[in-house]
Amino acid sequence: MVTGRIFNIQRFSIHDGPGIRTIVFFKGCYMRCAWCCNPESQRYEIETLLENGKEKTVGRDVTVEEIMPEIMADVPFYRRSGGGVTLSGGEFLAQYEFARELLSACKDEGLHTAVESTANAPYEHIAAVLPFIDLYLLDIKHMNGEKHKKFTGADNSRILENAKKIARSGTELIIRTPVIPGFNDTYQEIRDISRFAASLPGVKEHHLLPYHRLGQDKYTGLGRDYALDGVQPPTAERMNYLLSVAEESGLKCRIGG
Repeated sequence: MVTGRIFNIQRFSIHDGPGIRTIVFFKGCYMRCAWCCNPESQRYEIETLLENGKEKTVGRDVTVEEIMPEIMADVPFYRRSGGGVTLSGGEFLAQYEFARELLSACKDEGLHTAVESTANAPYEHIAAVLPFIDLYLLDIKHMNGEKHKKFTGADNSRILENAKKIARSGTELIIRTPVIPGFNDTYQEIRDISRFAASLPGVKEHHLLPYHRLGQDKYTGLGRDYALDGVQPPTAERMNYLLSVAEESGLKCRIGG
């Protein structure tokens, strides 16, 4: 029996896939994005977060059998809305064996499955889960490897190669880009990402996700520094401009995911 480590299950979400969804957040990530809004997801270890003056344990070990009843509780809402289950994180591929078992169980129940991922993992791990995934939401943050590594702690070469392989697999693939001021919010940077997305077989959409600071207080609660302290979210005007840049690729583009 495979055990996984998660830190949250969010029900009635309308993000990260179509319809009403249940999102299972995995603990552990291969990257350290400067803007990460879920810093409690980065480390695999179970942690303590100080929230509103109270200590909160972040992370718990579960089996597929333990969490499927919670997922199945909202089947009527999935059916009416075209929703389902999304695995997020962290990076779900860091626990790909547990993810495979969970996705397989969801497919056995006829549920739509999606994953939100950077694809920064060995491709054999991705290949192991692809047969059970209906929609792959893949973050492409930057085309320049050096700048990507400076802001995320990881080179982007494996991510870009895996994006090509996922696209060739025939799995529905949507490219998403978190728009971060000072990192990737210029004409050339968004244009280059969207052109790459358009070059992938079968990819029809590119979503731009505006930077926000909703997770900043969690860094304080975990005793960590927030690298983008003082950085302001992009204005609506700026996001609309970058949207028009992305649309030059010919893809269906939108703000938000």
